[in-house]
Amino acid sequence: MTKVLVLHNVSLVRSALAALLRSEGPFEVTSSGWRAAARQSDSLRPDVTVIDLDCPGTTAVLSADKRADHQVLAPPSPVVVLASTGAPGLLHRAFRAEARGYVDKDGSPGRLVRAVRKVAAGERFIDASLASAFMEADPLPLSPRELSVLTRAAEGDSIAEIARTLHLASGTVRNYMAAATRKTGARNLIDAIRISRRAGWV
Repeated sequence: MTKVLVLHNVSLVRSALAALLRSEGPFEVTSSGWRAAARQSDSLRPDVTVIDLDCPGTTAVLSADKRADHQVLAPPSPVVVLASTGAPGLLHRAFRAEARGYVDKDGSPGRLVRAVRKVAAGERFIDASLASAFMEADPLPLSPRELSVLTRAAEGDSIAEIARTLHLASGTVRNYMAAATRKTGARNLIDAIRISRRAGWV
């Protein structure tokens, strides 16, 4: 029996995804919102975790900065992401975070079932439509730490809050913000956030 954890902030959506998986294979499925994700992951120890890239809350899971203590999945499990071709930057971010499966949200439900089976077996799964989106994406110019800081800033955290969460000095946070602003070609931090959101990096 393959244990699957479905994470989504919308109860109806996660329930529908869980019902689909239960009906299509020998899956033991648990669904959860983001607040309970760490607890569910720790108790269930899923073989596969399913995440919607367009869902608020993916930031914690998709941090490529392994030192960031705000990652949700503990212990980590192989991740299957639901994605759309219109957000290639998010696809690149998921790839950097070592997601194993990439399912086009406009595809058939059977694609998700197949992806979960393949990832549970230790393989990769990438929908062809999303592979094209990978090729079209702008390369991410930010380091994992710069991305973590910029993402926190985009979520409205103050410099002090970012420093406390990531265990950094406030001056170091400012340096990362300045580097992110420079590397994105932005005029200021707000512009850097706008550019990064448009590219799908945050």
